[in-house]
Amino acid sequence: MSPALPLSGLTVVEMGSSVAAPFGAQVLAELGATVVKIENPQGGDDARLWGPPVFEGASTTFCALNRNKLSAAVDLKDAAQLTGLRRFILEQADVVLQNMRSGVVERLGLDAVTLQAAKPSLIYCNLSAFGTAGPLCGKPGYDPMMQAFGGIMSFTGEEGREPVRVGPSIIDQGAGMWAVIGILAALHRRDATGEGTVIDTSLYETALGWTTVQAATFLASGRVPRRIGSENAGIAPYKAYRAADDAWLVIAAGNDGLFRRLAGVLGHPEWADDPQFRTNPDRVANREQLNQLVAETVATAACAEWLARFDAADLPAAPVLSLDQVLAHPQSQAVAMLQPAPDGGLPLLGIPLQFDGVRPPYRSPPPSLGRDTAALQSIDRRAGE
Repeated sequence: MSPALPLSGLTVVEMGSSVAAPFGAQVLAELGATVVKIENPQGGDDARLWGPPVFEGASTTFCALNRNKLSAAVDLKDAAQLTGLRRFILEQADVVLQNMRSGVVERLGLDAVTLQAAKPSLIYCNLSAFGTAGPLCGKPGYDPMMQAFGGIMSFTGEEGREPVRVGPSIIDQGAGMWAVIGILAALHRRDATGEGTVIDTSLYETALGWTTVQAATFLASGRVPRRIGSENAGIAPYKAYRAADDAWLVIAAGNDGLFRRLAGVLGHPEWADDPQFRTNPDRVANREQLNQLVAETVATAACAEWLARFDAADLPAAPVLSLDQVLAHPQSQAVAMLQPAPDGGLPLLGIPLQFDGVRPPYRSPPPSLGRDTAALQSIDRRAGE
């Protein structure tokens, strides 16, 4: 087994669409599992049409979330095809990951209770919108809904401006990651006991999970978090400042020692001994005055000049880069997250993990709809080939 493919030999059936379950299943595929993506023959995964841009017939969203997988087009309304899928799961699958609408898998006999009754070792993960209980159980959901309803939009962005969502689909992708964590934990337990597990996670619980620090802060203080742009509510100075050339840089003075060095580099060593700024709680209490002083100083020189000074003083700071700048940066090239397609097609970002110094490879491009349907009954338990 390649050190980069620790899940080789595992077979996963993904009954998912959009982002959350496909992202989780792709992580398992990246780690070497054989992932069979079950798609509706009429159009397939909804994300295939989330474009433009489109690459070779599928949206780039779909491409980014479905590499290293097999695609089987299965009409779940067809009794014979449904029976075939059920048989495949019982005979060959180790894991099922699904995010279908509430009640659908039960109606089809593809739910955990039904399948585990016939195969107790099966690991089954439900990824829902709002969880398994409560007045909203069964409602559908998408990432921006959960960023809104889960409170994240209430403290993201700038005060007085309209609500904004975090750019990446952090709820969908976070829920996919929780699914993977649950599945890996269940696999560990199965190795010891031989028993399968039913795992439940949801977009809403993921949204709540991302607010853990803000929730603790509110529960301790009684103060509802507000929008503070690029800042951190408990640290100052800790935000983006505009330099003389209109470029932005983030300064993160996360402790008193760093602030003292920062004050010296900015040409105002006296700030470090000012009673208003001496400790981090002092600086947080007087953040508006401090931010104005830092902003006025940063505005006197270009971004590159400040970054050179900060680097020389070993101060945490970074420019605000656009994505093209990020991908072209020598650091991005050094860590080799962007991986070329094996067929010369669209390069994609790999996962941020290495095993014994090796990142799991980009083995196969995102599948065309139903590309592997004929192989459904004959897929063996080998992965990564």
